[in-house]
Amino acid sequence: MVESVLEIDELSIDYESSQGTVHALDSVSLTIEPHSLIAVVGESGCGKTSLGLGVIGLLPTPPAKNVRGKVIYKGVNLLELDKEEIRAYRGTEIAMIFQEPITSLNPVYKIGTQIAEAIAVRDSRKRESSKHKENAMKSRDIREEIIASLKMVRIPDAKNVADRYPFELSGGMRQRVMIAMALAQKPSLLIADEPTTALDVTTQAQVLKLMHNLMDEVDTSILLITHDLAVASQVADKIAVMYGGQIVEVAEVNELFSEPLHPYTQGLLSCIPSGTKKKARLKPIQGNVADLREIINRCKFAPRCPFVMDRCWREQPVLQSVNEKHRVACYLHGQ
Repeated sequence: MVESVLEIDELSIDYESSQGTVHALDSVSLTIEPHSLIAVVGESGCGKTSLGLGVIGLLPTPPAKNVRGKVIYKGVNLLELDKEEIRAYRGTEIAMIFQEPITSLNPVYKIGTQIAEAIAVRDSRKRESSKHKENAMKSRDIREEIIASLKMVRIPDAKNVADRYPFELSGGMRQRVMIAMALAQKPSLLIADEPTTALDVTTQAQVLKLMHNLMDEVDTSILLITHDLAVASQVADKIAVMYGGQIVEVAEVNELFSEPLHPYTQGLLSCIPSGTKKKARLKPIQGNVADLREIINRCKFAPRCPFVMDRCWREQPVLQSVNEKHRVACYLHGQ
């Protein structure tokens, strides 16, 4: 069996707010295999970003509290590490691309300078972990690696771009720079939180295709966080659908689109335009999203589900395998 890159086991995260405790994640389990791209999909507020931040140890404290479960990265439970120990994994082993590149890039430093900092952090941590000290890279070597990183993400005229400031680049170029910075640290796992939200449709497709093609080139796996099933379908090997802080369905992408099992997944797919002109309207999911401040001992989707049964109001379904490629948390499918 191939050893997984990441094992998330029963991860739960709470936030303290002025209106009470918010249960952002409720016993989430997910496995990421080597050289795979897994997309986590769901409505805003379902816990997708909390999942990514929880893995990399960037949860805001406060208000985040009471983090439970396991996040096993290559045999190490990251939740048991202190702040200094987790920093040894952040960037060099696990990198993250955030939603808005313009807020993640420093406006007063040139692109090359910022990529050089990522490279310097990577090399300093490698020297700290080795038994003997290595000589620092020469400035010429760093410059060459900066150019190579920009070329890797298909940026034309990389030498010129390295000497520009973030505001001089387009949104798509800035996002490619963020990918270059993340991959320059040679991580085994890349977490991409809504990396294409601010981009136009054409640039979205280019960036997503680039990320997928780079997986084998840099030997990494990707956890893609998105609210858009159509985006996930373009690049993902597997899709995990989240609702109310829980994963309700996991399947390989072709399996999920050909035979969605959970009523929430079916509702999401019915909201996607077909691309052809039709007189019929799109079918929205009725009702409101689950209130994460409540502790609910039933199916969280029950108030919105067209197939709700008595059992749905009494018990909370758990993820169970339907076949080798498909798991679902729903009483309609043999639980």
